[in-house]
Amino acid sequence: MPEPTAPAVPLEHVRDAGAAIVAAVSTVVDGKVDAIRTALTVMLAEGHLLVEDVPGVGKTVLAKALGASVGGSVNRIQFTSDMLPSDVTGVNVFDQSSGTFRFSPGPVFANVVIGDEINRTSPKTQSALLEAMAEAQVTVDGVTRALESPFMIVATQNPIDMEGTYPLPEAQRDRFTARIAMGYPSLDAERQMLANRGVRDPLSELRPIVDVTTLRGMIAAVRAVHVSPDVEAYIVAIVRATRHHPDLVLGASPRATLHLAQAARAHAALLGRPFVTPDDVAALAPIVLAHRLVPVARGLGGSGDDTVRDIVVRIVSDTAVPFTATPVRS
Repeated sequence: MPEPTAPAVPLEHVRDAGAAIVAAVSTVVDGKVDAIRTALTVMLAEGHLLVEDVPGVGKTVLAKALGASVGGSVNRIQFTSDMLPSDVTGVNVFDQSSGTFRFSPGPVFANVVIGDEINRTSPKTQSALLEAMAEAQVTVDGVTRALESPFMIVATQNPIDMEGTYPLPEAQRDRFTARIAMGYPSLDAERQMLANRGVRDPLSELRPIVDVTTLRGMIAAVRAVHVSPDVEAYIVAIVRATRHHPDLVLGASPRATLHLAQAARAHAALLGRPFVTPDDVAALAPIVLAHRLVPVARGLGGSGDDTVRDIVVRIVSDTAVPFTATPVRS
């Protein structure tokens, strides 16, 4: 990922600005505070978010609102079965006036990229995002170009058993820091949604809470959050346990270890805390690890999503919690 160019802001500012962003997005996405907070955590962890649920529950609205609240550039890619990789990354076009080829950047060149219904496009086009997600760059015709900083993909997908969908390859899923499901709104939230949408569009009224420079400073502050050796060992123990579990045929990768640590840093920073605790790790482990794992149950025809999440929860509960998580610093 590109290094943030802004100096780190105080953690109190991360906490207060984070709370303001969550409150602002909550005016658009009714009754989904946990999903909003998770999306912000992933953004500050310099990661990417996969939002999976049935159509119409606010997946795309969440991504749009998050992008609008941080004042960065936002592009949307509506994935379809006939899309090509160049529709995502960009293409060199011939300029007749100059007699040379000119690069026309694709929609991936933005601070927040909304990949709408990512599993409706072919695996070939899905793979166009792999380099962008792992290295924040794209290579077209042998030329590598850096993407915006910060850079985040918020991809939405419908359940895999719905018509016209392709499964995401394991390598693609592994590049998403976390996966969440929106779920249907509560009774009160759905009534509030009707009242809010009757006379206005809350998304059009959403104004940036922070600018891109401040967001980079918040990311720099997250990077400085301390993870003690004991907590590092706790993270590694949880991830390694997924690789030997009898109900899993594929465990979490070393990339998952890094993602869990960085997400825990962001979680702590949003609470104004300069160090990570085991509670930060335990709270995030299910949404950071579950989508990367392949259960034995999948071989029987089921997706196994609930089973995998339950397995991660059990692994966390069975892993010894370190007692010296708080750093001793002069």
